[in-house]
Order: sequence, then structure tokens, then C-alpha cells
Amino acid sequence: MEFLLKPWPWYVSGPLITLVMLLLVYWGKTFGMSSNLRTLCSIGGAGKYADFFRFDWKAQRWNLLVVLGAIIGGYISVTFFSDDSSIALSAQTIADLEELGFHKVGNTLLPPEIYSWDAVFSLKGISILVIAGFLVGFGTRYAGGCTSGHAISGLRNLQWPSLIAVIGFFIGGLVMTHFLLPIIFGA
Repeated sequence: MEFLLKPWPWYVSGPLITLVMLLLVYWGKTFGMSSNLRTLCSIGGAGKYADFFRFDWKAQRWNLLVVLGAIIGGYISVTFFSDDSSIALSAQTIADLEELGFHKVGNTLLPPEIYSWDAVFSLKGISILVIAGFLVGFGTRYAGGCTSGHAISGLRNLQWPSLIAVIGFFIGGLVMTHFLLPIIFGA
């Protein structure tokens, strides 16, 4: 039971991801979370308004199980397998985040300065959610998939566009971390 309370090492989680990917290859499927949003929008009738959502969503029902599994798995791991320990962060990361105005860095996975209800329902919080949601939606559509789809399935299939997209994701993360976060949080 002690093993379940700690993050799984790469040599356990990596082969499990590989097993899932091999099963998807066997059944001729690809993996990606953003395709589930398209499926849900299609189920909700968005095909009446945009051609992008006009497709046989029933062929993608299996992929909705991935979302359901992620939700249930996340709930089970937090509820039953979490030991509420602090996150192991470097001293420099803690100092950098404290300089940006974050308190008790590493005590929780989601910092309350961003994810508490007070922060979410502030003008700044709503603005961040709306702008970030737009950028994620636009970027996912423009890139032809999400980070998990490109990084796991696309790279597995040796797709050149997926390699370019993954490089772009990393560059975007670096820009966000080193340039935009200090602007957003006023450092």
C-alpha cells in the first residue's frame, strides 16, 4: 500500500503508457483528450452550426471512456491514495514562486492564489480563465490536436507535425514561465 501513496517511478508508469499505446495501435485508434471535446460538442448538436462538428461521433464513444477513466482515476488517487505530503521542489523554484506572490509553495498541488474560489471569481481570475480557455481552444484546433495527442500518439506514429507541435508546446511553456507569469502576477 505504501507504493501507491507515492508517485510511481518512470519505470512503472512509462511501460503502462506504452502498453496502452500498443493496445491503441492494435485496434487502430489514436489518443488525445481534445477529440473528446469535439465529440461532446457533436453530441450536443454543434454540428448544426459548424461543419467541424459534423462527423460520426458514435465511432468515438470509446474515447469518452478515456475521459471517464481520467476523472474516476483522479478521484480515486486523491481520495484513497494521497498522503497529503508536500511537493518536492527545488529551493530556487520556491524562491521564484514566493517572489511572484505565492505562499506556502509546495504544500498543495494547486496553489490557492490561482485555484481558490476567491481567486477564480476575481476580475483577474475570470480574465485569466477566459483568455487561457480561448488560447487553448484556438491552439488545439490550429495544431490539429492537444498536447497528449501529439506528444503520445503523434510522436509514436513519427508524425512530423506532432514533433513541431510538441516543440511549440515546450517553447510556449518556457515563454509562460519566464515572461508571462511575472507580468500576470506583478513581479
